[in-house]
Amino acid sequence: MLETISEHGCYGGVQGFYRHASGSIGLPMRFSVYQPPQAKNGPVPVLFYLAGLTCNEETFMIKAGAQRFAAEHGVMLVAPDTSPRDTGIAGEADSWDFGTAAGFYLDATQEPWSKFFKMETYIVQELRELVLQNFPARKDSIGIFGHSMGGHGALTLALRHPGVYKSVSAFAPIAAPTQCPWGHKAFSNYLGKDEAKWQRHDASVLMRSKFTAPYPAGILIDQGLADKFLEQQLLPQEFEAACAAVGQPLSLRRHEGYDHGYYFISSFIQDHMKFHSDGLK
Repeated sequence: MLETISEHGCYGGVQGFYRHASGSIGLPMRFSVYQPPQAKNGPVPVLFYLAGLTCNEETFMIKAGAQRFAAEHGVMLVAPDTSPRDTGIAGEADSWDFGTAAGFYLDATQEPWSKFFKMETYIVQELRELVLQNFPARKDSIGIFGHSMGGHGALTLALRHPGVYKSVSAFAPIAAPTQCPWGHKAFSNYLGKDEAKWQRHDASVLMRSKFTAPYPAGILIDQGLADKFLEQQLLPQEFEAACAAVGQPLSLRRHEGYDHGYYFISSFIQDHMKFHSDGLK
């Protein structure tokens, strides 16, 4: 059953926040949806946004300024929470970069995390079906994008489920998590010590495993050069090299003076909305 927390008029459409009992997670989960004005006349393309570490289902909708462009292009926006919450797992909220608000958009296989942390199944299957059943969204026109940990999630889920997502982009993604501290911490705890399992959730490794370009229309990534996480955590050059190796068209735009936050995202959100609108229509 879908519970409406709140709904607000926004650019001729509706910005809503919702909660439901998740079967895949086993706990209540929250998400947000922006329905553009065109949704009043029938199903519209839908774009899933995956947020980064410490964020929740409200962060993007409040800070990015995306609704204006979603209304312009007639695209629905969906933003899930970044992890299960209040699981009762000891230490779940002890770290800002692991556990609560840091689900890394994968299905954990290691106890105690494997009981609740099923974010890949939740995003790709359960939430997608919930949105299609309860909102005027086109099931044949779904895109995905995200920021930082969510950029990692967007790239990996798009590469792992290319039949689901027609378009993909990212802001400052964790592009090679098997090679950075954030990835090592998350993967070792969620997936165990077998690094072969880690590679299944690394966008750069996944891209190199392809025989042809999985997204021939291109992938868009924006990266700020004043981002303090760029050199140690994000490693966009690894994904860039992987795309070049398999002939995947990639627009990796590097921007002087921009950091890791939502001032950066809001500066380029218009470009991402047009990119997805073109790809989904």
